[in-house]
Amino acid sequence: MPLLTASELKVSYGEVDIFSEVSLEVAEADRIGVVGPNGGGKTSLVMLLVGQQEPTAGQVHRSSGLRIGYVPQTSRPATDGTIRDEVMVAFKDIVQLEDDIATAARELERAGDESRRNAERQYSTLLARYENLGGYDYVNYLERVTDGVGLDEQTLSNAAASASGGERTRAALARALLADPDLLVLDEPTNYLDFKGLDWLEKFLNSSRRAFVVVSHDRFFLDATAKRIWDLDNGRLHAYNGGYTQYRVQKAEQQIRQSKEYERQQEFIAKELDFIARYHAGQRAKEAKGREKRLARLERIDAPDASERAIRLASASVSRGPRVVVSASGLGVGFAEGGGSELISLQDVKLLRGSRTVVIGSNGTGKTTLLQTILGERPPMSGEVKIGEKVTVGYHRQGADGLPEMATVLGAMQEIRNIPPAEERDYLARFLFMGDDVFKEVRMLSGGERTRLSVARLLVEDPNFLVLDEPTTHLDIPSREALEIALDEYAGTLLFVSHDRHLISRLADQLLIVEGGAGYLFPGRFEEWAEQAGPAASTPGQSREETPARRRFGTPRKKPKGGAKSAVATRPQIDHERRIAGLETHLAEVEIELQSASERRDVERVAALGKEYDKTRLELERAWEEWGE
Repeated sequence: MPLLTASELKVSYGEVDIFSEVSLEVAEADRIGVVGPNGGGKTSLVMLLVGQQEPTAGQVHRSSGLRIGYVPQTSRPATDGTIRDEVMVAFKDIVQLEDDIATAARELERAGDESRRNAERQYSTLLARYENLGGYDYVNYLERVTDGVGLDEQTLSNAAASASGGERTRAALARALLADPDLLVLDEPTNYLDFKGLDWLEKFLNSSRRAFVVVSHDRFFLDATAKRIWDLDNGRLHAYNGGYTQYRVQKAEQQIRQSKEYERQQEFIAKELDFIARYHAGQRAKEAKGREKRLARLERIDAPDASERAIRLASASVSRGPRVVVSASGLGVGFAEGGGSELISLQDVKLLRGSRTVVIGSNGTGKTTLLQTILGERPPMSGEVKIGEKVTVGYHRQGADGLPEMATVLGAMQEIRNIPPAEERDYLARFLFMGDDVFKEVRMLSGGERTRLSVARLLVEDPNFLVLDEPTTHLDIPSREALEIALDEYAGTLLFVSHDRHLISRLADQLLIVEGGAGYLFPGRFEEWAEQAGPAASTPGQSREETPARRRFGTPRKKPKGGAKSAVATRPQIDHERRIAGLETHLAEVEIELQSASERRDVERVAALGKEYDKTRLELERAWEEWGE
């Protein structure tokens, strides 16, 4: 029996239909990822599923007693207490039972001979229920989950009302996971998670027996967790089997088939109309009339969607800067105000012209503060940092802060460069600001729109040093892919902070790793760093058992336990690890080619690359199994 079904759902706002004719089913243990462009109705759909919104038409049926855990994109405090109190809402039944047990214990002490048996029975019943609900282990469970989503003891003690958006989202996620629902519904849960949090959540979902529906723009996350993909696009919902990569292959093939079927039908319709026009009178008029009736009853094939909703960016031309763009010596990063402590100690580091450096590390390690110190917005606590002469900086702040809130989109662009209105509107159209969108006030823009505007303002100035703090947050997948292409073609120097593993793998040629209060530069790609460190290497803040690079395309595997001999790598072990790294690199290359072929709608190339992807993935799985043995 399915947990939840919906039939003929429709959502409209005024005269605008967001989606219609949506029917779906969620079965027990289903693992569903929801994708689609921003504004396509994904959040409206999940709100219908959890009962927080009513459809314009259609019905949602939930099985009797279904318990749903829902984490919205933006969480509001549920209590007036601390963040710990927010999370503890998940255990309200257990906490109430503890009070009831304490009361029953006092009554048992006061009970006389006649009432003692009833008091003992009541006390035993409460204890049994407490045990069944996990009362003896819930504190440990609470600590494991809150640590997993990145809520430390200090954060848990902070007031919920003053918590950041990320802290509130992580608290809501922890509360939903701890409540152990039958169906977990998550709307963009990865936006505020670092590598450690992403790794933990993927493991949690993969080990859970519960069903989940998750809206996400994180392609690695969807590949690692989802077994089905719902694609909500153009007001319709289509379901695909497999993770994100398999969905991309299937959708590309479907679009090509639809395009060919549409063209064939259009040719047929044109011939029929021509016959009807030529023979509507005369000896063949009856035949023409019959064809006209059949044509009227013909079910039309929808035209393939030719709209480009992704950001279209021209490659930015940049001036040639100095060989050394940034140099740091004995740099101490932190908050000097009020006797603050040092967050990061960075020894001699140089960023050379044309380099692409990603800063990775757990939340709270000071990555944003490091960028601000490099750019001179915050003084170093020790040492020095220099930016070379003739370096022009473009800085995208996390959350697109620094935009002129009261200006329109047009005004925000004119603030940067005064260009003719027609040229400016054409430029903004590349970033999906069409028609009246250019007259929106910045303060009314969504998170994705703010990011697009921020990037547009940066690139119009043609900087030769781009500094980006979480540039893909709030962007949908097509826009992320377009941004990746634009940054891949960017000729200047790039320094960025990101938890987007796809972006990192595609762009970064060196890593600035922040962990344990120190920062060090690894002069190579993410996969190369993982290969050199070995399968036991970890992402900053992660356990030493596995890494996203080693795990991202397959089932996570732990390093085999062994005695003293296992600490020494033999020649066959090293060769095998190199083979694994080579397969992972090839798989990443195939995925990029697959994305390009899909965009070109090259059906033969998509089919060939799909087979190559499956073949390589199976080889990688076997290689991991052999390594484990």
